[in-house]
Amino acid sequence: MPYNSAVLGGSGYAGAELLRLLAGHPEIDVALVTADSNVGAAVGDLYPSLATAYPELTYGVVDPAQLTGLDLVFLTLPHGQSQELAPQLVDSVAHLVDLGADFRLPRAEYEQWYGEVHTAPELLDRFQYGMTELYRDDIVTARHVAAPGCYPTAASLALAPLLADGLVHPTGIVVDAVSGVSGAGRGLKATSLFAEVSDNVTAYGLLDHRHTAEMELALTHVAGAPVQVLFTPHLVPMSRGILATCYARPAVDGLTTADLMDHYERFYDGEPFVVVSERSPSTKATMASNSVHVTVRHDPRTNTIVAIAALDNLTKGAAGQMVQDANLLLQLPETLGLPTTGLMP
Repeated sequence: MPYNSAVLGGSGYAGAELLRLLAGHPEIDVALVTADSNVGAAVGDLYPSLATAYPELTYGVVDPAQLTGLDLVFLTLPHGQSQELAPQLVDSVAHLVDLGADFRLPRAEYEQWYGEVHTAPELLDRFQYGMTELYRDDIVTARHVAAPGCYPTAASLALAPLLADGLVHPTGIVVDAVSGVSGAGRGLKATSLFAEVSDNVTAYGLLDHRHTAEMELALTHVAGAPVQVLFTPHLVPMSRGILATCYARPAVDGLTTADLMDHYERFYDGEPFVVVSERSPSTKATMASNSVHVTVRHDPRTNTIVAIAALDNLTKGAAGQMVQDANLLLQLPETLGLPTTGLMP
């Protein structure tokens, strides 16, 4: 029998993308979906693209009593709500997969980068950070997972092969990344209006964007030593997608682009969702897929290594990664229900 799940916060873009993916998952059924701002609305009315998949499903309120005994609960809630709700769920449902930042970081790093007190620090050790390609062995033995952010997924997978074998210095790393507007969520805000976004590119979160902490967390895990990153995100006029261009200084003499490409091929050998290619990655190639496309170059003139990754911020950067984590938690094939090919044109 399929596993029964609930999607909490299912009216946002990430929640809708999760519902899209679960509609095609042969082993996970959606028994319940919530959305405080759309209680009573039909899923198919709010998102007509989901009408045939969920013809009778409506958004309800979050009621922990209704969730007791479920096999899986996905949390795609606004920031801070997961840590309020998790104490009532960690022991009453089999598995939680949280997309929020609430349980991704150790307490000190969370409070430093988010500028607020964590209200459920006693639960932090009960969630495993869920960047599958870098933490797979830890996820399969976990009960609950905190799925990574979209920017950290792109940057970390671009840089991980370099840091895993000490090919670059762990400091002085620069990440420049662009994201589509859906990364800001579905809520109404001036910076997401068409007239503000169209024909405009804006850098934001200068010097202190919160996702920096996750990049350093994941890359430190890979390197086995502290890693420091300077991260600058940019909002660009497209709906979805992330392109991360990362710069690092070689720690080994004589590296060539051919050497680095061979190294990336070996590092990601067998990874079902990582495409290593000499092609320059593009966001369009990954749209609506759970794949990330990566490449790497060495510039001998400046002695700089450039690593690039592209992914869909709503799929691999959010809902797809949640399903990937869920598959591991449930001991299902990791690729089940997840598309690997993008949409073109």
